[in-house]
Amino acid sequence: MTPPVEPTTTPRAGSTVPPCTTCGQPVQTQFASPELVAPIVYEGFDAAADPAWPTSGAATLDDYARWCKHLCGLTCFRMALGPSAPPLFTLRDGALKRGAYTEEDGVIKGMIYAPFAEYARDEFGVDAEVHRHLTVEEICALLDEGRQVIASVHFEIRRPHRPSPGRGGHLVLLTRRTADGLLHFHNPSGIDADSRAASLPTEQFEPFFAGRGVSLR
Repeated sequence: MTPPVEPTTTPRAGSTVPPCTTCGQPVQTQFASPELVAPIVYEGFDAAADPAWPTSGAATLDDYARWCKHLCGLTCFRMALGPSAPPLFTLRDGALKRGAYTEEDGVIKGMIYAPFAEYARDEFGVDAEVHRHLTVEEICALLDEGRQVIASVHFEIRRPHRPSPGRGGHLVLLTRRTADGLLHFHNPSGIDADSRAASLPTEQFEPFFAGRGVSLR
């Protein structure tokens, strides 16, 4: 059994998180304790042992432990909404009711783009557009128009110095282009400060990118 972890003063999902110095958006993780992301995703640490789970808004520890690995997309949306966004599991509850996630026989599927976009528009007044076919160049254009983009990437984008093992399966929030043209994004499963709020050239981002996403404004 994984031993309990003592709470730390690291900003947590659901708490007040310092804004990104590059884009001003909140930096948040889908796991309640940012310092536990690496142990959870690489070392088999049990998410149910996260002492900060109540900050996620989950009603129970079991609910948190079953769902936290599936909420990269809604963590992106929560960051896009800004500091006044509801707790992560409040967003989960709403998205689940709208069909943006499904749960059958214990199998969780989502985030499903079309019902998510409807949820974002109807409940939050966000102009959400699904892009089933999207290029990196089109992402740049959307960012230059003032939109943010939830993009499907391989989770190993958090270690971009390594060759990409594939495309898709994880979601990150692109918030802007930097002055020198880099793609700036927030990664809900970033393992440290540099991978939670990162900037990459388009040619380094592209091998991880699955060519689809949702843009927001």
